[in-house]
Amino acid sequence: MSIRWPKLNRKLHYWGAIVCALPVLVVLISGVLLLLKKESDWIQPPTIRGERAVPTLSFDDILAAARAAPEANIDSWVQIKRLDVRPGKGVVKVQTKDHWEVQLDASSGDILQVAYRRSDIIEALHDGSFFHEQVKLWVFLPAALLLLLLWVTGIYLFVLPMLAKRRNHQSRTQRLAVKNAN
Repeated sequence: MSIRWPKLNRKLHYWGAIVCALPVLVVLISGVLLLLKKESDWIQPPTIRGERAVPTLSFDDILAAARAAPEANIDSWVQIKRLDVRPGKGVVKVQTKDHWEVQLDASSGDILQVAYRRSDIIEALHDGSFFHEQVKLWVFLPAALLLLLLWVTGIYLFVLPMLAKRRNHQSRTQRLAVKNAN
């Protein structure tokens, strides 16, 4: 029994598209939002420039200044996820585990801006880790590989009729050439 590749390919596309539809939709929507993160203050707060480019704050100064922002609800280093120091812009961004961002002037410690940062949540949605680390590896990764396979087989299905037309045209041309030669 021989394998009928075109029929198998169509079945793969039919069922493969159903299997990877939801993860791919999440990746597409979150990807569009991530492409717009610098354009939208709602997704990611814009970086405010500080007075001087040279950071002079100590870690204690950074913590004390960040504590002064009530929205961020910072009591200690436990609530802080990361510090993003931008010497060229004279700013230190303090990002909390609750997705708040406090931007401090890198030299004076003044609060430049306090805003909610959604880009990290969207990134976690994009790679699947928002749901669970295992979802990332066992749902989003297979969906991505399946989508790659669908792309390759889709190209095959697209090119196959063109190749068949070319073959038919060449064989017709050869038959006419033989017929005219006789």
